[in-house]
Amino acid sequence: MFGEKVIELLKESERNRETLSPFNDEMIRQIIEEMHILFKLNMNDANATSENKSLWTTVQVRHSALERNKRCLLAYLYDRINKIKTLRWEFGSVLPPDIRELLSDSEYDWFSKYSTNLATFMRSLGQDIGYSGIDLTENLRPPKSLYIEVLCITDYGKLELEDGDVVMLKKNSRHFLPTSECQTLIRQGILKQIT
Repeated sequence: MFGEKVIELLKESERNRETLSPFNDEMIRQIIEEMHILFKLNMNDANATSENKSLWTTVQVRHSALERNKRCLLAYLYDRINKIKTLRWEFGSVLPPDIRELLSDSEYDWFSKYSTNLATFMRSLGQDIGYSGIDLTENLRPPKSLYIEVLCITDYGKLELEDGDVVMLKKNSRHFLPTSECQTLIRQGILKQIT
């Protein structure tokens, strides 16, 4: 039956709503192959409709199946692109290897270009008032307080704060630091917020 593979692909994407599933090359190849077959059948029948008008309905049904497959494939790819955008904001410009292997080569190329464009945009912010850029990925959520208590998970070394103070981050040490200074290190797994 037409469209079964594409519906299966969308269900797989829906099951993994919060996470990124591996790119399903095989399923997409099968869907595109089905679309090529439907198109060829339609071309043959469309040429024959001048002699046999009863084929017109068949051509319309196949065309509708083609359009549906195309819309569903685009929805699948759009959903994946949105998840990849979110990964850039959460992990930065370097993806962990276990997440990198979930992307196709084309998706990884898109991720790299998106990262480059985002970095260029962030560097351009604030230049008119004397800043050399603003890191928009630093605070993904507004801070509840200006300072937070953190626990150092790994030996990091010296951390120079914006006010010039230097803090030595050693494993299992606790610190009371500005929230803005800690967000990136928390996302990288170097610090852990103590609640």
